Parts: sequence; C-alpha cells; structure tokens
Amino acid sequence: MSILEVNDLEVYYGVIRALKSISFRVEEGETVALIGANGAGKTTTLHTISGLIPMRKGQMIFDGKDLSRIKPHALAAMGMAHVPEGRRVFADMTVLQNLKLGAFSRKQKAETEETLQMVYARFPRLEERKNQIAGTLSGGEQQMLAIGRALMSRPKLVLMDEPSMGLSPIFVNEIFDIIAGMKADGVTVLLVEQNAKKALSVADRAYVLETGEIVLSGDAKELMDNERIRKAYLGE
Repeated sequence: MSILEVNDLEVYYGVIRALKSISFRVEEGETVALIGANGAGKTTTLHTISGLIPMRKGQMIFDGKDLSRIKPHALAAMGMAHVPEGRRVFADMTVLQNLKLGAFSRKQKAETEETLQMVYARFPRLEERKNQIAGTLSGGEQQMLAIGRALMSRPKLVLMDEPSMGLSPIFVNEIFDIIAGMKADGVTVLLVEQNAKKALSVADRAYVLETGEIVLSGDAKELMDNERIRKAYLGE
C-alpha cells in the first residue's frame, strides 16, 4: 500500500519551473531514494511534500489524505517526520531536550519515554551525551540526533534530506548503517541523497531527477548496474 503518492507535481520559483510534473510513490516499509546532481530538484521535492514550498499544480496524498488541505505544522501529528539538510538541531539545547521536542505531538508521557529508550538503543552515543549541549556534538553525532529526534514522533514516513552531507567517511558509513537498520525495522523512508552509490545501496527503489524531471526509475539494484547511472552518478 502506498503511504505517499505524488502525481504531476509542479513547483515554481518565480517564473522558473523547478519541478516539471513529477510523479512517484512510496510504499509502506520501503526505502525510496531520490538521486541526482545539485540543483536537480531533490530538496525542493521534500520541502514541497512538507508544505514548506507551495505547489503550482499536482496532487500529494499521504496516508490517504490530500496534503494540499493540510497545514505544515499538522504533518507531524499525522505521522510525517522531516530530517532536514544540514541537521538543524537546536544548538543551545541539550541532546535530551532536542529529542523530547521530537515528541511534541504525542500526548502519552509513558509512550514518549518508551520511544526515548528505543532511540537510545539505536543511538547509544546519544544516551551517553544526553545532557550535552547539541551544538558541541560532532557533525555525525548531530546527524544521529536529527534522525533520533524524527523517530521520537513514531512516524509513518521519514523524509531524509542529504544525511551524509559534510560528514567524514567513517560517519557516512555509520549513518547509512543506521538507515539500513531503520529499513530492517520497517520504518518507511524517502531519502534524498547526492551520494548515489550509498543511497542505492540501502534503497528498495529509486527515482533519478535531472533539472526538475524524473528521467529514470526502478529497482535500486538494477539502477546500480545501469551504465548511464554508473557513468553519471557513481563515478565509474
């Protein structure tokens, strides 16, 4: 069953058409990757789904509901979480305070505590640093915190934007191990990532964006072997 359906989506920046009638879907339990070069429209797609950018035309259905009728602040309560590009943690707050903010839409304190322990089990480093100011964490640790904060809402869908950006190779590998673990646990992820090789390694399916258009889609492993993809995005 599709948790997210995007149909004929068009987005403009002024007179510039940033997204050109793109359509794709995300099934429950899948990891779906959007790959492409800088400026292809990947982040614009996530921001439009999250309601941060208005669409000019098209339809977006999340969990059976038309997103054009939903205010952005209501999406977390509906089960959508966004891990933004650049992590965007609350730098002056502690790790624990950041995590608890991720559960702001949940009412049951006992459930929040249970989820917090689940996040700590997935990210032991966050528990070790729970009283540390978030701005003093390394880039990789801040990315873990951003993902952990998203998981605190027990989302049906996680939108993840460039999780490897600016990280050392060791942390890049660790972050993608985490994404693979989320997939194994049945968390549904829409992943935007410039590191196409890493994205395809953890995804079930993928869509290739070029200048606002989907030019290729299919099984992630098949795309990994596609000569065009290998030359354009895998550096082979």
